[in-house]
Amino acid sequence: MTPISMHAASAPAFAKMLGNMLNWLEAAKAHAEAKKFSTDVYLTLRLAPDMLPLPRQIQIASDAAKGCVARLAGQEIPAYEDNEATLDELAERIKKTRDFVLSVPAEAFEGSEGREVSIPRRSGDPFKFDGSTYLRHFALPNFYFHATTTYALLRQAGVPLGKLDYLGG
Repeated sequence: MTPISMHAASAPAFAKMLGNMLNWLEAAKAHAEAKKFSTDVYLTLRLAPDMLPLPRQIQIASDAAKGCVARLAGQEIPAYEDNEATLDELAERIKKTRDFVLSVPAEAFEGSEGREVSIPRRSGDPFKFDGSTYLRHFALPNFYFHATTTYALLRQAGVPLGKLDYLGG
């Protein structure tokens, strides 16, 4: 059995779920139109009062994907302003993130399993990982946490999504 490469374990997985997220936003827009309410309603969704709202969930998922790919490939992380205020703007951010993730060649990931990755923290010393540990135990779980929360927020709001919408085709 051939071991999975760092590229294969990251970029295609991020790109696929980002594409799924785009589909969820399209479903949300269609749901709002069918029920005759503004899509702005979705922008305030939270699962709990102390949880970040839908736009931040999408922004953080985007940051997790582009940050992971850039760190593993030894590239500069693209900076986005975090100023999206509509579903269409959030969809554009997702597309931009997916385009970046797909633009990084597989060769750039070579040797990244042992590359040191440092993640800044607000509360002190950064997290430090080797690339493999970072991907498996930090970047992917963080990305999927925020993607899943996005899905759950939309589902809780009545958007007709199911498991296959989450998993994608």
